[in-house]
Amino acid sequence: MEMLHLRYFVAVAEELNFSQAARRLHMAASPLSQRIKDLEGELGQQLFERSTHRVALTKAGTALLPLARDVLERVNAIPWKLRDAATAARRTVFVGMPAGVHPGLRERVRELAQRCQDSYELKRWPGASADLVAAVHDGRLALTLARLPVSDPALEVLEVMTERLGAAVPADRFAGRDSVRLADLAELSYIPSPSDATPTYFEQLDARLDAAGVKKRIRLPGTGYSGIAELVSSGIAFSITMLDPDSPMHLYRLDNVTVLPFTEFAPELRTGLLWHRERAERGADLAPLIAAAQEIFAEELFA
Repeated sequence: MEMLHLRYFVAVAEELNFSQAARRLHMAASPLSQRIKDLEGELGQQLFERSTHRVALTKAGTALLPLARDVLERVNAIPWKLRDAATAARRTVFVGMPAGVHPGLRERVRELAQRCQDSYELKRWPGASADLVAAVHDGRLALTLARLPVSDPALEVLEVMTERLGAAVPADRFAGRDSVRLADLAELSYIPSPSDATPTYFEQLDARLDAAGVKKRIRLPGTGYSGIAELVSSGIAFSITMLDPDSPMHLYRLDNVTVLPFTEFAPELRTGLLWHRERAERGADLAPLIAAAQEIFAEELFA
């Protein structure tokens, strides 16, 4: 039995959806399904009940899940436990920073770095939320800010910020408006955020837009937020972004782009601070740093 088979099994068991698990693992659904079948064949047990609309754990799968998690946790902990055993008194550690982190959160990261500077040299590490969460799980990052929701039983999550979202729309088409209805957007194409930076919550927003009659989509593979701003500015599309003008996402705004709140609903993007449970336990390597982070980030921010 290979370690990868256990990783594949745990991903499917936690998502109960082969497509979502495959995306989480950065692979296609078909080979993932085959790897699960290989594992079932090796164990001589069916681990999942599969149907067109449902994936569920069997009794054997339910029994295997905590065992597989325990094995993976022990293996994942080897690099950082070994590194911790050989590090000097003052260590360099990294905190993950997804795109568009609000200045209020950046200020708290700076405060954390100053408070713990005698024991830790805190450096920032960029990336998509899913990759940063995986890096905390594996011990490559000490902490990370990440867009929620995040489902990983090995990690502790502290909600640190809620940001209101609005529609980035062509300003000339909505001149004089202080809000926008979903029906007003039906003639425009919706441009989702770049796939590598899109939190799971944006999938729910996409479904809400579709149900409201916003059917047209534009996908921009290989481009980022600047490409989205170009199409919004040209008058043919809209996107969803933070309402707060202090958000760094507004740095991507071009002429003829304005951000308006929705009238029918108030979407919000939540951000959490995450760390590995084991590394916060009394006597663990990151316990002082995480304790300081919990204190500094204790009061949730709203924007």
